[in-house]
Formats: sequence, C-alpha cells, structure tokens
Amino acid sequence: MEPRESWAALTAGGVAGVFVDLILFPLDTVKTRLQSPQGFRKAGGFHGIYAGVPSTAIGSFPNAAAFFITYENVKSLLHHDSTSYLTPAAHMVAASLGEVVACLIRVPSEVVKQRAQVSPSSSTLRILSHTLYHEGIQGLYRGYKSTVLREIPFSLVQFPLWESLKDLWSWKQGHVVDSWQSAVCGAFAGGFAAAVTTPLDVAKTRIMLAKAGSSNASGNVLTALSGIWRTQGLSGLFAGVVPRMAAISLGGFIFLGTYEKTRQLLL
Repeated sequence: MEPRESWAALTAGGVAGVFVDLILFPLDTVKTRLQSPQGFRKAGGFHGIYAGVPSTAIGSFPNAAAFFITYENVKSLLHHDSTSYLTPAAHMVAASLGEVVACLIRVPSEVVKQRAQVSPSSSTLRILSHTLYHEGIQGLYRGYKSTVLREIPFSLVQFPLWESLKDLWSWKQGHVVDSWQSAVCGAFAGGFAAAVTTPLDVAKTRIMLAKAGSSNASGNVLTALSGIWRTQGLSGLFAGVVPRMAAISLGGFIFLGTYEKTRQLLL
C-alpha cells in the first residue's frame, strides 16, 4: 500500500468516525441506559442525552483512523496472495486486526463516555479523574477484552458482508459502486451485525459500568452473560437491540459512505 493511500485511509477513517459518533450520540446514550444495570430511568432516561460527548469527540478521530489504516494495509497485504474465494477471509482478518488496534484508543474513551451517560450530573472530566484516582490506568481499560470480543465478531460479519454487497452491486450495474451505494451496503451490513452481537454489547456495557470489586468488574464476559441470563433472560441479553440496530444501520450508512467519499476525494 502506497503512503498516499495510507494517508487517505487514515484521514477518511478519522473524518467518518467523528461524523457518525457525534451525529448518533443521542441514540447511543439511550442504548447504554437501556443496558445499564440500574435501569433506563435511574440511569437518566432522556435527560442529559449528550452526557459524555467530550470523550467521544476526542476519541473518535484517532480510533476510526487507527482502524482503517490497519484494515486497508492488512487487506492490501493479504490480497497480493489470495484467490477470489479467500477474499472474505482476508477481509475478516483485516477487520479483526483493525479492531484490536482501534480498541487501544476506543476503550478508554468508551469507559468514560458510558459512565458519563449513566451519571448525567457528573462532568466527563470529573468521571475521568475519579476513574484514574480509584482504579488507575487499568480502570480506563476495564472491558478491553469484552470490547474486543464484541468488535471482532461484529467486524467478521459487517466488513465481509459490506465488501460482498458492494461487489455484487458493482457486478450488477457494470461499474464500481458510488459512495452513496457503498453507504447503503454499509447500512444493511451494520444493522445485521448489530443485531447478532447485541448480547456481547450488553455484557461489555455491564463490565464497564460495574463497581470496582464486583463480579462483573473482573471483565469476564461469560460471567457477565450468565448473570444477565439468570436475572433477566433473553430480553436482558438483547436489551437496547432496537436503538443499537437503528444507530449502527444509520451509522453504517454515514460512516462507510463518508469514508468512501473522503477517500475518493483524497486519492
């Protein structure tokens, strides 16, 4: 991959990340509060819907940029030696590695954001300083494993499906898809991936919001999932599935469409 292409992927990914995260922040807050162990109303209901937005504003660009520069470089590297039937596997590997790298930036931002979302009376800076004082740096990485375990299955579904839908549409019309067509493919791929990975998202939220010393604070995803299943059943595992699907479908449209458009402009 040439330096110009890498720079385009980094910039386009960052711009797309900021766009989608800020536009869809209210839906994300509703989803987090629905998944919160104290319940939607006690977590703030519809009050302070933009609580935690500074954390997102700071983390979005580097997080999305890290994902796409890794994704595009790994995809480019693997495509040199892969035949057509191995292409989806190349997309899966590239997306998975992209998520592992991006989560190093995403998780601290996500921890602070989600804690602010369920405590709208506390400022983002206060929550950050409280987390660092009581839990140290490792407190900011609470839920790293659960986030990676959510993001990798999500990306294993979303990105190969996105790439396949684009290839199919391109083949049908006889030329490469436009950015808006890529966005439509992204919406379908994102919505489907969001639905099937909701239980992992609920577990991640519970781990990040857990009080220090509690069973969920250990970061064990299976423990979190079994606890949710015992106390709330299937509805608990799929808490927030509607706003999550809505946000990620719309997010896939904005995110992947903006990425493609910005990348085309830069190349």
